Amino acid sequence: MLAPVTIREVMNDTVETIGPDVAAVTVAKRLHEEGIGSLVVVRDGEPVGMVTESDMARLVAQERDVGEVTATDCMSAPVITVDVADSLELAVELLRTHRIKKLPVLDGDDLVGIVTTTDLSYYLPHLSRRESEQPAAGDRRTRERVDTAYERDGWEFESVGARSDHIDIGDVVRFSKELTQDDVEAFAEASGDTNRLHLDAEYAAGTRFGEPIVHGTLVGGLISAAIARLPGLIVYLSQDTSYLGPSPIGSRATAVCEVVEDLGNERYRLTTSVVTESGDQVIDGEAVVLADAIPDSA
Repeated sequence: MLAPVTIREVMNDTVETIGPDVAAVTVAKRLHEEGIGSLVVVRDGEPVGMVTESDMARLVAQERDVGEVTATDCMSAPVITVDVADSLELAVELLRTHRIKKLPVLDGDDLVGIVTTTDLSYYLPHLSRRESEQPAAGDRRTRERVDTAYERDGWEFESVGARSDHIDIGDVVRFSKELTQDDVEAFAEASGDTNRLHLDAEYAAGTRFGEPIVHGTLVGGLISAAIARLPGLIVYLSQDTSYLGPSPIGSRATAVCEVVEDLGNERYRLTTSVVTESGDQVIDGEAVVLADAIPDSA
């Protein structure tokens, strides 16, 4: 089963707060004694700023009298917040844009939690990078048949790279197909995953999705199909996957894999994603593969 994850499900519901008029020396003691990196400054129940260890260090560097300075004087403001119903992608974008590491979480006007870069990394470990949109100068594109046993009408793939006989950093391979009802039923039979969310339209209509959706692992299989079209005999060593959203049955999806690191000994690290025909990214992740030589008998 695949479900979108919101801030509510990721956040820490324990929030360390402090009043705006508290002396800076008290703020510093709390940060040190409680072993925490920040405090949310709250006035009348509303977050108005954040004070961190870095703020306290800046205070000392400015040689200000900590006995006369309050939390208001040293906090960072205005405070950037998210709502419990917001997406993880929005939180990541706010953290990146404002160059901060923590976001207080609101439920309406109430402060109910805090979410950090560490919390988000468990669910979206690869949002810090962005897929390359354009091939580098000199890269070659091919839709020629590669070392697969067969191809089907309706399957599409494209390889973008400098060479056709060896993997290089920057190589990109894409594989696209429609995820049909037959695919879903065949996968359910082969895997034993007969969850009604995927097979029973009436049942699925009452879920958060409103309709049957494709098994998450079946969608992820497009990544394996794309990787199989890299040069050489490709052996999967690992796959790290985050599921970002559902794929409706009957939709066309495209896996995109890019080689981002040569690990040595013919091992490579790739970024991996799947995007639906509507432009929604439903899978994000990384893989490590081994590229063996093609057998002489092939």
